[in-house]
Amino acid sequence: MADATFQFSDLKEGAMLTGRVGDQDVLVVRRGEEIFAVDALCPHYHAPLSEGLLVGETVRCPLHHACFNLRSGAALRAPALDALGCWKVERSGERIVIRERLAPRAPTLTGTAATLPRSIVLLGGGAAGVAAAVALRAAGYPHAVTLVSADDSAPYDRPNLSKDFLEGSAPDAWMPLRPPEFYAEHGIELMLNTTVTALDTARRQLTLQDGRGLPYEGLLLATGADAVHLNIPGSTPQSLRYLRSFADARALVAEAAHARTVLVVGASFIGLEVAASLRKRGVAVHVVAPDAVPMAKALGAEIGRYVQGLHESHGVTFHLGTTVASCAANTFTLANGTQLQADFVVAGVGVRPQIALAQRAGLKVEDGVLVDEYLQTSAPGVYAAGDMARWPDPHSGERVRVEHYVLAQRQAQTAARNLLGQREKFDAVPFFWSQHYDVTIRYVGHARNWDALHIEGSLAQADCTVRYQRAGRTLAVATIGRDRENLEAEVALEALSP
Repeated sequence: MADATFQFSDLKEGAMLTGRVGDQDVLVVRRGEEIFAVDALCPHYHAPLSEGLLVGETVRCPLHHACFNLRSGAALRAPALDALGCWKVERSGERIVIRERLAPRAPTLTGTAATLPRSIVLLGGGAAGVAAAVALRAAGYPHAVTLVSADDSAPYDRPNLSKDFLEGSAPDAWMPLRPPEFYAEHGIELMLNTTVTALDTARRQLTLQDGRGLPYEGLLLATGADAVHLNIPGSTPQSLRYLRSFADARALVAEAAHARTVLVVGASFIGLEVAASLRKRGVAVHVVAPDAVPMAKALGAEIGRYVQGLHESHGVTFHLGTTVASCAANTFTLANGTQLQADFVVAGVGVRPQIALAQRAGLKVEDGVLVDEYLQTSAPGVYAAGDMARWPDPHSGERVRVEHYVLAQRQAQTAARNLLGQREKFDAVPFFWSQHYDVTIRYVGHARNWDALHIEGSLAQADCTVRYQRAGRTLAVATIGRDRENLEAEVALEALSP
Protein backbone atom coordinates (compact mmCIF):
# COMPACT_ATOMS: atom_id res chain seq x y z
CA MET A 1 0.00 0.00 0.00
CA ALA A 2 1.44 3.38 -1.00
CA ASP A 3 1.89 6.03 1.68
CA ALA A 4 0.42 9.53 1.44
CA THR A 5 2.86 12.44 1.73
CA PHE A 6 2.27 16.18 2.04
CA GLN A 7 3.68 19.33 3.65
CA PHE A 8 2.61 20.42 7.13
CA SER A 9 2.01 23.95 5.84
CA ASP A 10 -0.49 22.55 3.32
CA LEU A 11 -2.93 22.00 6.15
CA LYS A 12 -4.18 25.05 8.02
CA GLU A 13 -5.21 24.88 11.68
CA GLY A 14 -8.61 23.23 12.03
CA ALA A 15 -8.66 22.12 8.40
CA MET A 16 -9.74 18.69 7.19
CA LEU A 17 -8.29 17.07 4.09
CA THR A 18 -9.37 13.83 2.46
CA GLY A 19 -6.68 11.83 0.70
CA ARG A 20 -5.94 8.26 -0.27
CA VAL A 21 -3.52 5.79 1.21
CA GLY A 22 -3.38 3.02 -1.33
CA ASP A 23 -7.00 2.27 -2.14
CA GLN A 24 -8.51 3.69 1.06
CA ASP A 25 -9.83 7.18 1.84
CA VAL A 26 -8.27 8.86 4.86
CA LEU A 27 -9.30 12.04 6.68
CA VAL A 28 -6.33 14.15 7.77
CA VAL A 29 -6.91 16.82 10.41
CA ARG A 30 -4.62 19.41 11.94
CA ARG A 31 -5.15 20.52 15.54
CA GLY A 32 -2.36 22.84 16.66
CA GLU A 33 0.94 21.10 15.99
CA GLU A 34 -0.66 17.66 15.80
CA ILE A 35 -1.85 15.79 12.74
CA PHE A 36 -4.54 13.11 13.03
CA ALA A 37 -5.44 10.59 10.36
CA VAL A 38 -8.61 8.49 10.57
CA ASP A 39 -11.02 6.74 8.22
CA ALA A 40 -12.69 9.29 5.97
CA LEU A 41 -16.24 7.90 6.02
CA CYS A 42 -18.69 7.62 8.89
CA PRO A 43 -19.34 3.91 9.56
CA HIS A 44 -23.07 4.59 10.05
CA TYR A 45 -24.27 5.69 6.56
CA HIS A 46 -20.82 6.33 5.02
CA ALA A 47 -21.05 10.12 4.89
CA PRO A 48 -17.78 11.98 4.20
CA LEU A 49 -16.56 13.30 7.54
CA SER A 50 -14.71 16.12 5.79
CA GLU A 51 -18.13 17.74 5.33
CA GLY A 52 -18.78 17.50 9.06
CA LEU A 53 -17.64 19.66 11.96
CA LEU A 54 -14.52 19.67 14.14
CA VAL A 55 -15.16 20.23 17.84
CA GLY A 56 -11.97 20.07 19.90
CA GLU A 57 -10.34 16.73 19.18
CA THR A 58 -13.55 15.26 17.77
CA VAL A 59 -15.25 15.20 14.38
CA ARG A 60 -19.03 15.05 13.91
CA CYS A 61 -20.81 13.44 10.97
CA PRO A 62 -22.86 15.82 8.77
CA LEU A 63 -25.77 13.41 8.25
CA HIS A 64 -26.76 12.02 11.65
CA HIS A 65 -24.38 13.73 14.09
CA ALA A 66 -22.29 10.73 15.13
CA CYS A 67 -19.16 11.90 16.97
CA PHE A 68 -15.65 10.40 16.91
CA ASN A 69 -12.44 10.97 18.85
CA LEU A 70 -9.66 11.89 16.44
CA ARG A 71 -6.93 10.58 18.73
CA SER A 72 -8.37 7.10 19.30
CA GLY A 73 -11.05 6.81 16.60
CA ALA A 74 -13.58 5.89 19.30
CA ALA A 75 -17.25 6.36 18.45
CA LEU A 76 -18.30 8.73 21.23
CA ARG A 77 -21.93 9.27 20.24
CA ALA A 78 -24.51 7.27 18.35
CA PRO A 79 -25.84 6.54 15.82
CA ALA A 80 -22.43 5.23 14.73
CA LEU A 81 -21.42 2.38 17.02
CA ASP A 82 -18.14 1.42 15.30
CA ALA A 83 -14.87 3.24 15.86
CA LEU A 84 -12.94 4.86 13.05
CA GLY A 85 -9.67 3.29 12.05
CA CYS A 86 -6.60 5.36 12.91
CA TRP A 87 -3.58 5.70 10.62
CA LYS A 88 0.08 6.03 11.50
CA VAL A 89 1.33 9.61 11.06
CA GLU A 90 5.03 10.42 10.79
CA ARG A 91 6.45 13.94 10.71
CA SER A 92 9.93 15.04 9.78
CA GLY A 93 10.14 18.83 9.78
CA GLU A 94 7.56 19.99 7.25
CA ARG A 95 7.13 16.55 5.71
CA ILE A 96 4.08 14.53 6.81
CA VAL A 97 3.67 10.87 5.84
CA ILE A 98 0.48 8.87 6.43
CA ARG A 99 1.46 5.22 6.57
CA GLU A 100 -0.43 2.05 7.53
CA ARG A 101 -3.74 1.62 9.33
CA LEU A 102 -3.09 0.93 13.00
CA ALA A 103 -4.46 -2.06 14.90
CA PRO A 104 -7.58 -1.23 16.97
CA ARG A 105 -6.91 -0.29 20.56
CA ALA A 106 -7.89 -2.79 23.24
CA PRO A 107 -10.68 -1.64 25.60
CA THR A 108 -9.53 0.00 28.82
CA LEU A 109 -11.72 -0.89 31.77
CA THR A 110 -12.46 1.88 34.26
CA GLY A 111 -12.16 0.52 37.80
CA THR A 112 -11.56 -3.11 38.71
CA ALA A 113 -13.54 -6.16 37.67
CA ALA A 114 -14.28 -6.89 41.33
CA THR A 115 -16.35 -3.69 41.68
CA LEU A 116 -18.44 -4.31 38.58
CA PRO A 117 -21.87 -5.96 38.46
CA ARG A 118 -21.39 -9.67 37.78
CA SER A 119 -24.16 -9.71 35.22
CA ILE A 120 -26.06 -7.09 33.21
CA VAL A 121 -29.41 -7.57 31.51
CA LEU A 122 -30.54 -5.25 28.73
CA LEU A 123 -34.31 -5.45 28.42
CA GLY A 124 -35.31 -4.35 24.93
CA GLY A 125 -33.92 -5.36 21.55
CA GLY A 126 -34.12 -2.00 19.83
CA ALA A 127 -31.47 0.58 19.12
CA ALA A 128 -30.92 1.34 22.81
CA GLY A 129 -30.36 -2.29 23.75
CA VAL A 130 -27.71 -2.97 21.15
CA ALA A 131 -26.04 0.42 21.74
CA ALA A 132 -25.71 -0.46 25.42
CA ALA A 133 -24.31 -3.90 24.60
CA VAL A 134 -21.69 -2.41 22.27
CA ALA A 135 -20.79 0.26 24.84
CA LEU A 136 -20.32 -2.33 27.60
CA ARG A 137 -17.94 -4.42 25.55
CA ALA A 138 -16.15 -1.32 24.21
CA ALA A 139 -15.56 -0.30 27.84
CA GLY A 140 -13.97 -3.69 28.55
CA TYR A 141 -16.81 -5.10 30.67
CA PRO A 142 -15.85 -8.79 31.14
CA HIS A 143 -18.96 -10.38 32.64
CA ALA A 144 -22.26 -11.75 31.33
CA VAL A 145 -24.42 -9.53 29.11
CA THR A 146 -27.91 -10.69 28.17
CA LEU A 147 -30.07 -8.86 25.64
CA VAL A 148 -33.75 -9.76 26.05
CA SER A 149 -36.18 -8.82 23.29
CA ALA A 150 -39.86 -9.51 22.61
CA ASP A 151 -39.10 -8.98 18.91
CA ASP A 152 -38.47 -11.92 16.61
CA SER A 153 -35.58 -10.12 14.88
CA ALA A 154 -32.17 -9.15 16.20
CA PRO A 155 -31.74 -5.36 16.65
CA TYR A 156 -32.29 -3.53 13.36
CA ASP A 157 -32.24 -0.05 11.84
CA ARG A 158 -35.72 1.12 12.85
CA PRO A 159 -35.69 4.54 11.07
CA ASN A 160 -35.20 2.71 7.79
CA LEU A 161 -38.49 0.85 8.18
CA SER A 162 -40.51 3.85 6.99
CA LYS A 163 -37.82 5.16 4.65
CA ASP A 164 -35.46 3.19 2.40
CA PHE A 165 -36.67 -0.30 3.34
CA LEU A 166 -40.34 0.46 2.72
CA GLU A 167 -39.61 2.28 -0.54
CA GLY A 168 -37.57 -0.71 -1.72
CA SER A 169 -34.04 0.70 -1.89
CA ALA A 170 -32.71 -1.06 1.24
CA PRO A 171 -32.72 -4.88 1.18
CA ASP A 172 -33.27 -7.05 4.25
CA ALA A 173 -29.52 -7.64 4.58
CA TRP A 174 -28.91 -3.93 5.30
CA MET A 175 -31.26 -3.77 8.26
CA PRO A 176 -29.48 -5.56 11.17
CA LEU A 177 -27.44 -3.19 13.34
CA ARG A 178 -24.98 -6.02 13.95
CA PRO A 179 -24.29 -9.22 11.98
CA PRO A 180 -25.55 -12.45 13.59
CA GLU A 181 -22.06 -13.58 14.59
CA PHE A 182 -21.41 -10.36 16.54
CA TYR A 183 -23.37 -11.48 19.59
CA ALA A 184 -21.57 -14.81 19.97
CA GLU A 185 -18.17 -13.28 19.27
CA HIS A 186 -18.69 -10.67 22.00
CA GLY A 187 -20.27 -12.98 24.55
CA ILE A 188 -23.73 -11.38 24.37
CA GLU A 189 -26.61 -13.77 24.93
CA LEU A 190 -29.45 -12.75 22.62
CA MET A 191 -32.89 -13.88 23.80
CA LEU A 192 -35.49 -13.15 21.09
CA ASN A 193 -39.25 -13.74 21.24
CA THR A 194 -38.94 -13.40 25.00
CA THR A 195 -41.41 -11.46 27.12
CA VAL A 196 -40.70 -10.37 30.69
CA THR A 197 -43.76 -10.58 32.94
CA ALA A 198 -42.36 -9.35 36.25
CA LEU A 199 -39.48 -7.35 37.71
CA ASP A 200 -38.42 -7.85 41.34
CA THR A 201 -36.00 -5.01 42.14
CA ALA A 202 -35.38 -6.24 45.69
CA ARG A 203 -34.26 -9.71 44.55
CA ARG A 204 -32.82 -8.29 41.31
CA GLN A 205 -34.62 -10.78 39.14
CA LEU A 206 -36.79 -10.79 36.03
CA THR A 207 -39.50 -13.37 35.42
CA LEU A 208 -39.92 -14.60 31.85
CA GLN A 209 -43.19 -15.63 30.21
CA ASP A 210 -42.37 -19.32 30.68
CA GLY A 211 -41.88 -18.84 34.42
CA ARG A 212 -38.10 -18.91 34.42
CA GLY A 213 -36.21 -16.40 36.52
CA LEU A 214 -33.44 -14.27 35.06
CA PRO A 215 -31.23 -12.72 37.73
CA TYR A 216 -29.23 -9.55 37.19
CA GLU A 217 -26.91 -7.24 39.08
CA GLY A 218 -27.35 -4.38 36.63
CA LEU A 219 -30.45 -3.75 34.49
CA LEU A 220 -31.29 -1.39 31.64
CA LEU A 221 -34.95 -0.95 30.74
CA ALA A 222 -35.20 -0.05 27.05
CA THR A 223 -38.46 -1.57 25.85
CA GLY A 224 -39.48 1.56 23.95
CA ALA A 225 -43.07 2.30 23.05
CA ASP A 226 -46.08 0.67 21.42
CA ALA A 227 -48.03 2.10 18.49
CA VAL A 228 -51.34 3.72 19.40
CA HIS A 229 -54.07 1.56 17.88
CA LEU A 230 -57.15 2.92 16.18
CA ASN A 231 -60.69 1.70 16.67
CA ILE A 232 -62.29 1.87 13.23
CA PRO A 233 -65.63 0.07 13.11
CA GLY A 234 -65.60 -2.61 10.43
CA SER A 235 -61.81 -2.82 10.12
CA THR A 236 -59.81 -6.05 10.37
CA PRO A 237 -56.14 -6.83 11.03
CA GLN A 238 -55.77 -7.23 7.27
CA SER A 239 -57.31 -3.84 6.47
CA LEU A 240 -55.68 -1.85 9.31
CA ARG A 241 -51.90 -2.01 9.64
CA TYR A 242 -49.18 -0.40 11.74
CA LEU A 243 -45.46 0.15 11.30
CA ARG A 244 -43.49 -0.46 14.45
CA SER A 245 -41.42 -3.60 13.84
CA PHE A 246 -39.40 -5.25 11.09
CA ALA A 247 -42.21 -7.80 10.75
CA ASP A 248 -44.68 -4.94 10.27
CA ALA A 249 -42.48 -3.46 7.54
CA ARG A 250 -42.15 -6.78 5.73
CA ALA A 251 -45.92 -7.20 5.82
CA LEU A 252 -46.42 -3.71 4.38
CA VAL A 253 -43.93 -4.40 1.59
CA ALA A 254 -45.78 -7.60 0.71
CA GLU A 255 -49.17 -5.84 0.72
CA ALA A 256 -47.88 -2.82 -1.23
CA ALA A 257 -46.65 -5.11 -4.00
CA HIS A 258 -50.28 -5.79 -4.95
CA ALA A 259 -51.97 -2.57 -3.78
CA ARG A 260 -53.24 0.22 -5.99
CA THR A 261 -54.38 2.66 -3.28
CA VAL A 262 -53.46 2.98 0.41
CA LEU A 263 -54.98 5.19 3.09
CA VAL A 264 -52.48 6.63 5.60
CA VAL A 265 -53.98 7.84 8.87
CA GLY A 266 -51.75 10.41 10.54
CA ALA A 267 -49.86 13.35 9.04
CA SER A 268 -46.79 13.45 11.24
CA PHE A 269 -43.35 11.94 10.68
CA ILE A 270 -44.09 8.23 10.39
CA GLY A 271 -47.32 8.70 8.44
CA LEU A 272 -45.78 11.03 5.87
CA GLU A 273 -42.58 9.00 5.52
CA VAL A 274 -44.78 5.97 4.81
CA ALA A 275 -46.70 8.05 2.26
CA ALA A 276 -43.47 9.06 0.50
CA SER A 277 -42.16 5.49 0.43
CA LEU A 278 -45.41 4.09 -0.95
CA ARG A 279 -45.52 6.77 -3.64
CA LYS A 280 -42.02 5.73 -4.71
CA ARG A 281 -43.50 2.24 -5.19
CA GLY A 282 -46.17 3.73 -7.44
CA VAL A 283 -49.03 3.25 -4.97
CA ALA A 284 -51.72 5.95 -4.82
CA VAL A 285 -51.83 7.48 -1.32
CA HIS A 286 -54.53 9.38 0.59
CA VAL A 287 -53.52 10.94 3.92
CA VAL A 288 -56.23 11.47 6.54
CA ALA A 289 -55.55 13.47 9.71
CA PRO A 290 -57.46 15.68 12.15
CA ASP A 291 -54.79 18.38 11.91
CA ALA A 292 -55.34 21.51 9.85
CA VAL A 293 -51.67 21.48 8.77
CA PRO A 294 -49.36 18.44 8.77
CA MET A 295 -46.52 18.48 11.32
CA ALA A 296 -47.55 21.89 12.64
CA LYS A 297 -47.36 20.84 16.30
CA ALA A 298 -43.77 19.64 15.95
CA LEU A 299 -42.31 21.90 13.28
CA GLY A 300 -44.68 24.83 12.84
CA ALA A 301 -47.26 25.64 10.19
CA GLU A 302 -44.69 27.05 7.75
CA ILE A 303 -42.72 23.81 7.46
CA GLY A 304 -45.96 21.84 7.65
CA ARG A 305 -47.41 23.60 4.62
CA TYR A 306 -44.13 23.15 2.76
CA VAL A 307 -44.08 19.41 3.46
CA GLN A 308 -47.73 19.10 2.46
CA GLY A 309 -47.00 20.82 -0.84
CA LEU A 310 -44.00 18.57 -1.38
CA HIS A 311 -46.16 15.47 -0.96
CA GLU A 312 -48.92 16.89 -3.15
CA SER A 313 -46.37 17.52 -5.89
CA HIS A 314 -45.68 13.77 -5.76
CA GLY A 315 -49.35 12.88 -6.05
CA VAL A 316 -50.44 12.46 -2.42
CA THR A 317 -54.01 13.55 -1.66
CA PHE A 318 -54.70 15.07 1.78
CA HIS A 319 -57.96 14.94 3.76
CA LEU A 320 -57.28 17.18 6.75
CA GLY A 321 -59.50 18.14 9.65
CA THR A 322 -61.20 14.75 9.67
CA THR A 323 -60.78 11.11 10.69
CA VAL A 324 -61.77 7.64 9.48
CA ALA A 325 -65.21 6.88 10.89
CA SER A 326 -65.88 3.37 9.56
CA CYS A 327 -64.83 0.68 7.14
CA ALA A 328 -66.82 -1.74 4.97
CA ALA A 329 -64.63 -4.07 2.91
CA ASN A 330 -62.39 -1.69 0.90
CA THR A 331 -64.57 1.39 1.39
CA PHE A 332 -63.50 3.79 4.13
CA THR A 333 -65.90 6.51 5.25
CA LEU A 334 -64.46 9.68 6.78
CA ALA A 335 -66.10 11.70 9.52
CA ASN A 336 -66.91 14.43 6.99
CA GLY A 337 -68.83 11.92 4.84
CA THR A 338 -66.19 11.39 2.15
CA GLN A 339 -65.84 7.80 0.99
CA LEU A 340 -62.50 6.47 -0.20
CA GLN A 341 -61.58 3.17 -1.84
CA ALA A 342 -58.32 1.67 -0.60
CA ASP A 343 -56.66 -1.71 -0.35
CA PHE A 344 -55.70 -1.14 3.28
CA VAL A 345 -54.95 1.51 5.92
CA VAL A 346 -51.61 2.30 7.55
CA ALA A 347 -52.05 4.04 10.90
CA GLY A 348 -49.30 6.31 12.19
CA VAL A 349 -50.93 8.24 15.01
CA GLY A 350 -48.26 8.10 17.70
CA VAL A 351 -46.92 5.76 20.36
CA ARG A 352 -47.25 5.14 24.10
CA PRO A 353 -44.27 4.25 26.31
CA GLN A 354 -44.13 0.70 27.63
CA ILE A 355 -44.28 1.32 31.37
CA ALA A 356 -46.57 -1.48 32.65
CA LEU A 357 -43.67 -3.66 33.83
CA ALA A 358 -42.07 -0.72 35.64
CA GLN A 359 -45.38 0.21 37.25
CA ARG A 360 -45.94 -3.32 38.55
CA ALA A 361 -42.41 -3.29 39.94
CA GLY A 362 -43.11 -0.10 41.89
CA LEU A 363 -40.81 2.19 39.93
CA LYS A 364 -41.74 5.85 39.76
CA VAL A 365 -43.52 6.67 36.51
CA GLU A 366 -45.03 9.79 34.95
CA ASP A 367 -45.63 9.61 31.20
CA GLY A 368 -42.63 7.31 31.15
CA VAL A 369 -40.24 5.84 33.68
CA LEU A 370 -38.73 8.62 35.77
CA VAL A 371 -34.94 8.69 35.85
CA ASP A 372 -32.35 11.04 37.33
CA GLU A 373 -29.57 12.88 35.49
CA TYR A 374 -27.60 9.61 35.38
CA LEU A 375 -30.61 7.79 33.86
CA GLN A 376 -31.10 5.69 36.98
CA THR A 377 -34.68 4.85 37.96
CA SER A 378 -36.04 4.96 41.50
CA ALA A 379 -34.59 1.45 42.03
CA PRO A 380 -30.82 1.06 42.61
CA GLY A 381 -29.02 -0.67 39.76
CA VAL A 382 -31.94 -0.18 37.35
CA TYR A 383 -31.56 2.33 34.51
CA ALA A 384 -33.89 3.32 31.67
CA ALA A 385 -33.28 4.74 28.21
CA GLY A 386 -35.13 5.61 25.03
CA ASP A 387 -38.81 6.20 24.36
CA MET A 388 -39.83 4.99 27.82
CA ALA A 389 -37.47 7.23 29.86
CA ARG A 390 -38.41 10.65 31.23
CA TRP A 391 -35.31 12.54 32.32
CA PRO A 392 -34.31 16.00 33.63
CA ASP A 393 -33.07 17.79 30.52
CA PRO A 394 -30.37 20.32 31.48
CA HIS A 395 -30.91 22.34 28.29
CA SER A 396 -34.61 23.08 28.67
CA GLY A 397 -34.70 22.83 32.46
CA GLU A 398 -37.69 20.50 32.12
CA ARG A 399 -38.27 16.81 32.67
CA VAL A 400 -38.91 15.41 29.19
CA ARG A 401 -39.49 12.20 27.27
CA VAL A 402 -38.41 12.30 23.64
CA GLU A 403 -39.11 9.61 21.03
CA HIS A 404 -35.95 9.88 18.91
CA TYR A 405 -33.84 6.96 17.67
CA VAL A 406 -30.45 8.67 18.09
CA LEU A 407 -31.37 9.92 21.55
CA ALA A 408 -32.32 6.39 22.64
CA GLN A 409 -28.90 5.11 21.57
CA ARG A 410 -27.04 7.94 23.28
CA GLN A 411 -28.96 7.45 26.50
CA ALA A 412 -28.17 3.74 26.37
CA GLN A 413 -24.47 4.47 25.94
CA THR A 414 -24.51 6.74 29.00
CA ALA A 415 -26.55 4.24 31.02
CA ALA A 416 -24.14 1.44 30.10
CA ARG A 417 -21.17 3.41 31.37
CA ASN A 418 -23.07 4.28 34.54
CA LEU A 419 -23.86 0.61 35.10
CA LEU A 420 -20.08 0.26 35.29
CA GLY A 421 -19.87 2.98 37.95
CA GLN A 422 -18.80 5.98 35.87
CA ARG A 423 -21.47 8.46 37.09
CA GLU A 424 -21.82 10.24 33.75
CA LYS A 425 -24.62 12.79 33.50
CA PHE A 426 -26.75 12.61 30.38
CA ASP A 427 -26.61 16.01 28.69
CA ALA A 428 -26.86 15.33 24.94
CA VAL A 429 -29.06 17.59 22.85
CA PRO A 430 -31.83 15.60 21.07
CA PHE A 431 -31.45 15.11 17.31
CA PHE A 432 -33.57 13.47 14.64
CA TRP A 433 -34.07 13.50 10.89
CA SER A 434 -37.11 12.97 8.67
CA GLN A 435 -36.91 12.04 4.99
CA HIS A 436 -39.49 12.95 2.35
CA TYR A 437 -38.55 12.06 -1.24
CA ASP A 438 -35.27 13.92 -1.88
CA VAL A 439 -35.76 16.34 1.04
CA THR A 440 -34.39 15.65 4.52
CA ILE A 441 -35.31 17.71 7.56
CA ARG A 442 -32.72 17.69 10.36
CA TYR A 443 -33.80 18.87 13.80
CA VAL A 444 -31.69 19.47 16.86
CA GLY A 445 -32.92 20.52 20.30
CA HIS A 446 -36.36 20.16 21.84
CA ALA A 447 -39.20 22.68 21.63
CA ARG A 448 -42.56 21.48 22.89
CA ASN A 449 -43.86 25.00 22.44
CA TRP A 450 -42.42 28.29 21.30
CA ASP A 451 -43.46 31.92 20.99
CA ALA A 452 -41.31 32.82 17.97
CA LEU A 453 -40.27 30.99 14.83
CA HIS A 454 -37.63 32.48 12.54
CA ILE A 455 -36.89 31.22 9.02
CA GLU A 456 -33.54 32.08 7.42
CA GLY A 457 -33.21 31.20 3.74
CA SER A 458 -35.85 29.74 1.45
CA LEU A 459 -38.26 26.92 2.23
CA ALA A 460 -39.38 26.89 -1.39
CA GLN A 461 -35.82 26.18 -2.51
CA ALA A 462 -35.24 23.58 0.25
CA ASP A 463 -32.42 25.71 1.68
CA CYS A 464 -33.23 27.14 5.08
CA THR A 465 -32.70 27.25 8.82
CA VAL A 466 -35.67 27.48 11.20
CA ARG A 467 -35.13 28.61 14.79
CA TYR A 468 -37.69 27.91 17.51
CA GLN A 469 -37.50 30.36 20.40
CA ARG A 470 -39.23 31.05 23.67
CA ALA A 471 -38.65 34.29 25.60
CA GLY A 472 -35.79 35.10 23.22
CA ARG A 473 -33.95 31.81 23.83
CA THR A 474 -33.38 29.30 21.03
CA LEU A 475 -34.78 25.89 21.99
CA ALA A 476 -34.38 24.02 18.73
CA VAL A 477 -33.19 24.41 15.16
CA ALA A 478 -34.44 22.66 12.02
CA THR A 479 -32.56 22.80 8.74
CA ILE A 480 -33.19 21.74 5.16
CA GLY A 481 -30.18 21.54 2.85
CA ARG A 482 -27.85 22.93 5.52
CA ASP A 483 -26.30 19.92 7.24
CA ARG A 484 -23.21 21.65 8.59
CA GLU A 485 -25.31 24.47 9.99
CA ASN A 486 -27.37 21.90 11.87
CA LEU A 487 -24.16 20.59 13.46
CA GLU A 488 -23.18 24.13 14.42
CA ALA A 489 -26.62 24.62 16.00
CA GLU A 490 -26.10 21.43 18.02
CA VAL A 491 -22.84 22.74 19.42
CA ALA A 492 -24.43 26.11 20.22
CA LEU A 493 -27.35 24.45 22.02
CA GLU A 494 -24.96 22.27 24.03
CA ALA A 495 -23.33 25.42 25.36
CA LEU A 496 -26.60 26.95 26.56
CA SER A 497 -28.12 26.45 29.98
CA PRO A 498 -31.59 27.48 31.17
